[in-house]
Amino acid sequence: MTLPNTYADRNCPVARTLEVVGERWTLLIVRDAFYGVRRFGDFATQLKIPRAVLTSRLKSLVQEGVLTRDDGDAGGVEYRLTAKGIALWPVVHSLMQWGETFYSPDGPKRVLRHDEDDGLLDTEGRCHECGAAVPVPEIRLETGPGFQPSETAQDPVSTAINAPHRLLEPITAPRSAR
Repeated sequence: MTLPNTYADRNCPVARTLEVVGERWTLLIVRDAFYGVRRFGDFATQLKIPRAVLTSRLKSLVQEGVLTRDDGDAGGVEYRLTAKGIALWPVVHSLMQWGETFYSPDGPKRVLRHDEDDGLLDTEGRCHECGAAVPVPEIRLETGPGFQPSETAQDPVSTAINAPHRLLEPITAPRSAR
């Protein structure tokens, strides 16, 4: 449910941002888009989201310019983050870190590395090896020491997301398994 736009200070950028990405499923869709999920069925498989809700959220994210909808030649539709969507990375990264700090006693479930030199990223997104602020396309996502594979999430989409890969690169699950 979106926030009503009748809040007292209509000039509040936090409230406006929450109108766009403040619903639980919406941020999880954006997170998975960073992880490389692009197809409707893959979002549905990974998130276990009702299809009607997914349709609504994807439509809203496209209308807001956070995602683009690309109709492929073979009839397949893919959703990709726009520059506006990629600009949400610091928010997603901060939420990941907050969750790791307060809800991952066994260590981080996911780690981020600079793909160029294998350096871990710090909380500011800087590489421990070279000191560079690493742009999103050069960030590699890996499972961390606190990661616990789910027995129920053995589908090809989850397997592809859990394999080390760069953010934004499309996951490659076999087409027949989708």
